[in-house]
Amino acid sequence: MSAIETLLQELEQEAQTTRRVLERVPGDHLTWKPHDKSMSLGQLALHIASMPGAIAEITQISPFPVPKFEQPSAKSATELVPTLDQSLAHAKSILRQLDDASLAKIWRVMDGDREVMAVPVGAALRALMLNHWYHHR
Repeated sequence: MSAIETLLQELEQEAQTTRRVLERVPGDHLTWKPHDKSMSLGQLALHIASMPGAIAEITQISPFPVPKFEQPSAKSATELVPTLDQSLAHAKSILRQLDDASLAKIWRVMDGDREVMAVPVGAALRALMLNHWYHHR
């Protein structure tokens, strides 16, 4: 099995669990925050749903500038699973275009002139898409 096939398989396995979690987000609690400085439940749920496609996309841009994070909130719980499905489709379409050489290219994240991170694209995908996604659920 190729590295891309392995990554796609892991992505699909994580998506099943994430889908079950997003299906259970209570629509009447989207504005709830555990702390004033925290994201709301609606923001966090939408972030999780949109993450796979966004990460696949940004790992194709190098150097990538450190983004300013302004996370929108879900307007309703019913938009979460469709957002996840769209994000997964986008991620898969990007991943299917990659080969081992693409995964080995160095992805750089820059904060102005300062390099914040430099890792192979494959490592960035695994760390950002799968590990980060898993820990947010």
